[in-house]
Amino acid sequence: MKSISFDTTNALCGGLLTAVGLFFAWQAFNLELGTAFRMGPGYFPLVLAVILTLLGIVILVQSTRVQGEPIGAIAVRGMLFILPAPVFFGLTVRGLGFVPSLFFTALIACFASGRMKPLTAIALSLALTAFSVAVFSYGLGLPFQRFGPWTQY
Repeated sequence: MKSISFDTTNALCGGLLTAVGLFFAWQAFNLELGTAFRMGPGYFPLVLAVILTLLGIVILVQSTRVQGEPIGAIAVRGMLFILPAPVFFGLTVRGLGFVPSLFFTALIACFASGRMKPLTAIALSLALTAFSVAVFSYGLGLPFQRFGPWTQY
């Protein structure tokens, strides 16, 4: 008899996705669901939770068929730069304004990789900032200050 072997990484991820999907589906039942034509506030979260649960089950089943790589070391450098970047943006967007906050947020996030060179990070941050201002400020016309009170003199 052949024993079942699991790919540890996929089994953990599939189990986590399934558990989170089931939790959110359970929470969605506390809201009014409605119907497909007259959706209530719990309808869409329930649909997303069911999709998440199904994807988790698919990953769990796949973990029995495919032998994957072992879980590697935790990327501490990535966590130290990626996680604080949106926090920085949220704390400074009203004071600095959209343009400087987005530039520095992108610059902070760029250094999550050890291979990123400073000039490349600056160029990437400038390009992302210019693109975002073009799309959100000029294209969509969203009402936010490009430069806040901390940058005006």
